[in-house]
Amino acid sequence: MKKRESLFIRSLLVIYSLWTAFWFISSFLILYPLMLIFLQKISWRRYAHRLVRLWGQIFFLFAGLRIQVKYHYKPDRKMVYVFCSNHFSYLDIPLMVVLIKNYFSFIGKYEIKKVPLFGYLYARLNILVNRKDRMSRATSLGRSIKALQSKRSIIIFPEGGIVSSEFPFMGKPLMDGAFIMAVQQQVPVVPISFFNNHHLLNDRTFLLRPGVIKVEIHPPVETIGLSNEDVPVLRDKVFDMIQNPILAYYGTDAPQ
Repeated sequence: MKKRESLFIRSLLVIYSLWTAFWFISSFLILYPLMLIFLQKISWRRYAHRLVRLWGQIFFLFAGLRIQVKYHYKPDRKMVYVFCSNHFSYLDIPLMVVLIKNYFSFIGKYEIKKVPLFGYLYARLNILVNRKDRMSRATSLGRSIKALQSKRSIIIFPEGGIVSSEFPFMGKPLMDGAFIMAVQQQVPVVPISFFNNHHLLNDRTFLLRPGVIKVEIHPPVETIGLSNEDVPVLRDKVFDMIQNPILAYYGTDAPQ
């Protein structure tokens, strides 16, 4: 009986995942020609960015996924930030797109460029990095600093990808890039905790579950007056601000 129930539930999840995949792909294909138009000029790319956000909103609407956010701080759309969160699931990326209303660039994996259609769009709206290549890391840091200088926020997953194998523990130490750029440009770092995305989306089978996405946006950490010497302290502070609420949510103690 349990085996039949398990098979039935899995079948429902497959149907649900196919339904959400249909809306994810079809809405992208409908909006893509307009996105291409807005990619032709740098001054138009802000509108392409808005269309990407609309795409994400359509996906979450038809997927029936509700987003429940606990705000300790509501980012000002006119300000520039470095947004940092834990990265346990591929669901984190579209969630960031609809969650953050500022004009921003992701720091993303170079391999995304190879994805048909989407890779072209992603590469022109965001900053790609090959984390195994030292020159690529340096180039992406330089481009990120220029983006901040042009009043464009940065979203980065400072773990360096989905690297943790022991949920709910984040991969440690965080990479320094996010904090170096924030310190150099004296912009605040906004830590964000994603609590249950990895339970809703299985990143091995890509089966999606309906549910409520739980997020916590923490107060910004100011960097005014800080220097590169302060990066390790800043990095550890942001790590704790993201990680500790996640551990509390799961009733887990931090490792000694």
